[in-house]
Amino acid sequence: MKELTTYEGALCANCQAELQGEYCHHCGQSVHSVVRPVHGLFEEFFETFLHIDGRILHTIPALFLKPGFLTLEYFSGRRVRYIAPFRLMFVLCLLSFFVLHLATDVIAHRVQQRHQNVVQVDLDDDNFSHAQTAQEVQHQLDRKLETLEATRAIGNASIVTQVDQAEKKLREKANARLTELGAPASASSAKAPPAPSEAEAERPIEPLHLKGLPDFANDRFNEFRKHLIQNIETLNNGDAAHRQEALDHITTGMFGALPGTMLVLVPVFALLLKLFYLFKRRLYMEHLIVSLHSHAFLFVSLLLIVVVGMLSTWLKPYAAWAGYGIGALQAPLILWVPAYLLIMQKRVYRQGWAITSVKYWFIGWFYFLLLILALVIAAVLGLAH
Repeated sequence: MKELTTYEGALCANCQAELQGEYCHHCGQSVHSVVRPVHGLFEEFFETFLHIDGRILHTIPALFLKPGFLTLEYFSGRRVRYIAPFRLMFVLCLLSFFVLHLATDVIAHRVQQRHQNVVQVDLDDDNFSHAQTAQEVQHQLDRKLETLEATRAIGNASIVTQVDQAEKKLREKANARLTELGAPASASSAKAPPAPSEAEAERPIEPLHLKGLPDFANDRFNEFRKHLIQNIETLNNGDAAHRQEALDHITTGMFGALPGTMLVLVPVFALLLKLFYLFKRRLYMEHLIVSLHSHAFLFVSLLLIVVVGMLSTWLKPYAAWAGYGIGALQAPLILWVPAYLLIMQKRVYRQGWAITSVKYWFIGWFYFLLLILALVIAAVLGLAH
């Protein structure tokens, strides 16, 4: 009653309805003015943050550990304690793909580090003093140059520079040994693939005009097609530095397109549920809620699997037992995904295990094919980046 009497006689500034609390029961506007001291804004921010944080603590554990629980709570009308399904799925989608992109960059960095180690080994082990004949010197030189060329082909610009320096030093050492043996200096070696000429790189691509499309759509299509052709030609014929640059563009474009393509699968998966549970007489919106929570679980599972893998890789050089122990958690996390989705489908739609398993099998295969299609589309969009 204290809350009701506090605003007795006060009117809402927006709709003039009589206030009965801090928010107007007619239009929902707050009684508090937005014109306030700066410290008031900070107080409101932290209050909102703590409120959202409280909902996260109620939502994420239930989402990951209790199949179907959040969906049934939402259907029952108990929604205020949890994050809204679409917001939950969208945030987890972006976060999981961001971490996956980060993990990909870490792996690429480790690969480049291994290439650098290969170059360094060839620099450190370039002693030809054990060779007793010119043929042995030539054989040892060719073998080392083949290793360097393999590194050059998949390295970035920095690696290519190191390979060139290593090749120069190897040749100097080999020629010095040949001189000691009284043999002529050698010039044969594995050659780097020629870089595309400037004329080839700037070769014009004839635009296409699709009838029925407006000019802006044709322009966008031709730009997409141009980038696609250029990236494919660079991957096939470019030098190491240009191939690495093209791969970076493709990877960035693919990870930029993945969240959008995955979002398209959410309503499609809901449509599959609608078709397979047609006689349950549920609204499409109910199936959409199931789809949103299912995808939110998939994204949080992907996030955990990637984080566990990164943590395991980071720990192995320092504490192998801890690294392998944490890495072993990936298997149960992966196995939990299909088990969770099956249990969720059983609890939400309340059918027997036999019919649920059959529907789960067919829905899973249809969705898997759609997922492959989405990944292919994301890869193509990455090529056209």
